Amino acid sequence: MNLREIAKNTLLFSFAFAAPLHAASHFEARDVFDLEFVSDPQVSPNGDKVIFVRNFMDIMNDRARSNLWIVDYDGDNLRPLTSGLSNHSSPRWSPDGKRLAYLALIDGHMEIMLRWLDSGQTVRVTHLTHSADNLSWSPGGKRLAFTMLVSEKTEGGAKMPAKPKGAKWADPVRVIDTLTYRFDGRGFLELGYTQVFIVPADGGTPRQITSGDFNHTSPIHWTAAGEHILISANRHDDWEYDALNTEIYRVSIDDGEIDALTDRQGPDGSLAVSRDGRLIAYTGFDDHLQGYENARLYVMNADGTGSRVLSENLDRNVQNPSFSRDGKGIYFQYDDQGDTRIAYLSLSGQLRQVTDSLGGTTLGRPYGASSFTIAGRDRIAFTQVSAYHPADLAVVDGRGGKARKLTALNEDLFAYRELGQVEEIWFASNFDQRPIHGWIVKPPGFDAAKKYPLILEIHGGPFANYGSRFAAEIQLYASAGYVVLYTNPRGSTSYGQEFGNLIHHAYPGHDYDDLMSGVDAVLAKGYIDPDQLFVTGGSGGGVLTAWIVGKTDRFRAAVSAKPVINWYSFALTADIYSFVYRYWFPGPPWEHQDEYMRRSPLSLVGIVSTPTMLLTGEEDLRTPISESEQFYQALKLRKIDTALVRVPGASHGIAARPSQLIAKTLNILEWFASHNGKPEDDE
Repeated sequence: MNLREIAKNTLLFSFAFAAPLHAASHFEARDVFDLEFVSDPQVSPNGDKVIFVRNFMDIMNDRARSNLWIVDYDGDNLRPLTSGLSNHSSPRWSPDGKRLAYLALIDGHMEIMLRWLDSGQTVRVTHLTHSADNLSWSPGGKRLAFTMLVSEKTEGGAKMPAKPKGAKWADPVRVIDTLTYRFDGRGFLELGYTQVFIVPADGGTPRQITSGDFNHTSPIHWTAAGEHILISANRHDDWEYDALNTEIYRVSIDDGEIDALTDRQGPDGSLAVSRDGRLIAYTGFDDHLQGYENARLYVMNADGTGSRVLSENLDRNVQNPSFSRDGKGIYFQYDDQGDTRIAYLSLSGQLRQVTDSLGGTTLGRPYGASSFTIAGRDRIAFTQVSAYHPADLAVVDGRGGKARKLTALNEDLFAYRELGQVEEIWFASNFDQRPIHGWIVKPPGFDAAKKYPLILEIHGGPFANYGSRFAAEIQLYASAGYVVLYTNPRGSTSYGQEFGNLIHHAYPGHDYDDLMSGVDAVLAKGYIDPDQLFVTGGSGGGVLTAWIVGKTDRFRAAVSAKPVINWYSFALTADIYSFVYRYWFPGPPWEHQDEYMRRSPLSLVGIVSTPTMLLTGEEDLRTPISESEQFYQALKLRKIDTALVRVPGASHGIAARPSQLIAKTLNILEWFASHNGKPEDDE
């Protein structure tokens, strides 16, 4: 029984999504509710089994749900450990492989659960006031470490007079005096600091072991003897204003004494401890206040001495290091030309590729979110993606061999759906002839003798990358009859530090030339109608969409999703305002007014003629909806065809709920269809 069947049997006997799968031959909007994907795979200590999170959609409540599943490393005995319309996450094996700790959503926050794998007996370990995170077993399996917010109370402003009994006054005022007081997806932040706690694995009272007015939010690692934990945190006096300046700290379990093992200006984190406890691997860089820096792989002794860089010759951003069983090398992941890979680097500096095609844990657009773990005899489990399926579970022997996919979660859907075919493309930018990478997605049943409309879809970030990865939104555009082009213009990650920093203090800029060169390259193939060009993108892609319509009238219509329109207002209203002015600009906006306006799409609004829709979540704190409102209202004053789509309850992750992803895509398609210049009878 698959998860879709479990969900149906749990609620009702007849859901709308129970219609026969052969009802449509192309991927359609309703199919979003049927998508599933794997995340957070965890290899057992002996390497024989893998537990993973199986994510699915709850159509009745319009939410993503998750259960835990287990499978043998050879692919046999796939079965659920938890079920129902719940949210179970962060599975972590005990050191002896006999128990499983995980998080479960109970009464609005995440609690720690413990399961005996032989009997299935499950107990609730904690009864917390806030959500637990970053679960980690002690080496002996007797304790669990985790992080949790410790709230602080405030008086809430001036003392008010007593109100009469039964009076209904307005809510009390909110007094804010912290630098970061709200964050996208979370809203106004509860006052307090995230601390590390220890709790007996069989239940008991959690004990706080970190303290101070600092946040400790990183994954937790134990030293081999179990006497200390290792975390990455920013405990500098100026931490609020210098957020990237983290260090690796060693914290005593007994008395909370804390020592910094690193000391430099820049981030140090994503650490791993060798099996014998002698070495610590970590990633980081010297902070030069650039828009983009490659995190490099370092190794040091357990006491913090002898730090040296291992990945000096790899011009890529290193993530998620993990020592090999023998401690002679380190596995890690990195993005390369839109593909996420796992590699092995020996302590002597020898690099070996292990596998590729990691990703698939985001459904909307072809970003590279992924994960892997390693245990036992260097057995690796990872989330594997392709252009035609979201993340499935795959395994590979880190010492050598071919990856094997163990699940096919969406085969019951895709066996009855024809997806758009994805083709890789390279082309030269007309600005400097620099090679630019992209992908073309063709409609199902594509016929090169016909002429198709084209959608240029632009990624956000701006320091991010697209790749040959499944994307529900892209496939829905293709199913609607469009050829879709998505690219990695200058500033994209996975092509080296120099390429990423081409937009340092210049964004948006010559990305425009890269993107238009891609459009011309696809037009040269002969199957695109040059009078049917459309453009859209979200976040940084929304910026570039708004910039493009101020530079050219070649597109019949545009949709700018969650954009920045005015860098001056954005720099002082976004949730990351303490970061933007330092890394993306030469200084604060009041000192560089011309620079902020020169790079703002608002500066070009007076010459825009393209019908342009703005689409943003009403609770977006990353690119606040006031940015979209500025462009919309300016276009309205100029009597340019425009519309403003406000998504209630949505933050910057505008497609976090399945129906929101569908609504975003269908409204974009409707806007394009209504501006294609063709009579309605031709649709």
